Amino acid sequence: MVYRVVEHGESLSALLPAELSGYQDPRQRGLVQELSYGTLRWFHRLDAQLDQLLQRPLKKRDGDVRALLLVGLYQLLILETPAHAAVAESVEAVRTLGRHWATGLTNGVLRNAVRRSASLLETVDRQPVARWSHPQWWIERMRKDWPQHWESVLSANNERPPMVLRVNTQRLQRTDYLGMLAEAGIEAAPLDVASSAIRLQEPRSVDGLPGFRAGLVSVQDGAAQLAAFLLDLAPGQRVLDACAAPGGKTGHVLELEPGLSSLVAIDSSVERLERVRENLDRLQLQAELVAADAAEPSAWWDGRPFDRILLDAPCSASGVVRRHPDIKLLRRVGDPEALAVQQQRLLEALWPLLAPGGMILYVTCSVFSAENSNVLDAFLQRHGDAGEVALQKAPGQSTPVGRQVLPGEQDTDGFYYARIVKAPGLNS
Repeated sequence: MVYRVVEHGESLSALLPAELSGYQDPRQRGLVQELSYGTLRWFHRLDAQLDQLLQRPLKKRDGDVRALLLVGLYQLLILETPAHAAVAESVEAVRTLGRHWATGLTNGVLRNAVRRSASLLETVDRQPVARWSHPQWWIERMRKDWPQHWESVLSANNERPPMVLRVNTQRLQRTDYLGMLAEAGIEAAPLDVASSAIRLQEPRSVDGLPGFRAGLVSVQDGAAQLAAFLLDLAPGQRVLDACAAPGGKTGHVLELEPGLSSLVAIDSSVERLERVRENLDRLQLQAELVAADAAEPSAWWDGRPFDRILLDAPCSASGVVRRHPDIKLLRRVGDPEALAVQQQRLLEALWPLLAPGGMILYVTCSVFSAENSNVLDAFLQRHGDAGEVALQKAPGQSTPVGRQVLPGEQDTDGFYYARIVKAPGLNS
């Protein structure tokens, strides 16, 4: 899996389910997941250490051996797995790959890594890419966008994320669910960023959570839970959830305001929309689901305006790296600007659908200004009937337009939020 992410640009989230299904023992599944996520999380650091250990670079055709060496280094240098176990299993894996020529190389490199661990760290820490385990362009962009916070953000990206729950407050209060967790012997505490959020002391399978299958609780990051609250919902409103999959925010909107006149949830993928349906079914909630391109409303809009539009725009996902470390390898230097074009297109397409006096909540899970405040600032300059509703009391950092919750702030992922209202009686 590490090889396929690094060499072929595949997504770890897409690879894992099929790969893990081959293991019956949950401990084996857990170890495979840990080694995959951990090696990719620390890829740039481990790769720099591997360069120090190799007498000559591996050939490109030997990318699978390189990936296996990185997994071995992760076990030895970060997990501190006993050397005899990590080295022996790595050598055996090389044989399984049919790369018998590399058994001696693997044994030598990994044993040398244990002997030289201190000097290796000292050497690679002089290299920013290795020290922070991020691409150089990413580090430079963070220093430019967040000169006061870039180091803490890069550090937070390399942390293991907490498992955070969202209590269905239509069914019970957070204090009630905390009591249910305590009775089940599950350690947890409220997460202050949102009144529905609970942080588990240790991650666990959702099947072990009280009432999960009955819809009492969902898994959702604390900063992601802010969206439904920031929409300022009220009974009778017509709401559009553009780019809705996988449906976490869709469900939260319906939980928070059961008196909506309707909620239309759109996604361009029929497959992803099915996940929205499954999530809503579990929560015992309903919405109108539409498989369509939100940026082409002529194909799906019935002409009735929306009072609220939630635009959870496609983005670089640079704010959720701690949950998806492969993002650091999959993104390229020009991606934020390319995505900003798509984000502008969506805003322009959806603006005519908003009722006078209505509000668009623009959301990304990015920390790059090019996808966030820059996009909204340009939109406001183009539209005289658009105005910002300040988020003064919301968590995070103030930006020229909207607010940015940075990764690690209040134990959350990185999310950007901006509220834009349409003035009554004015034309775009």
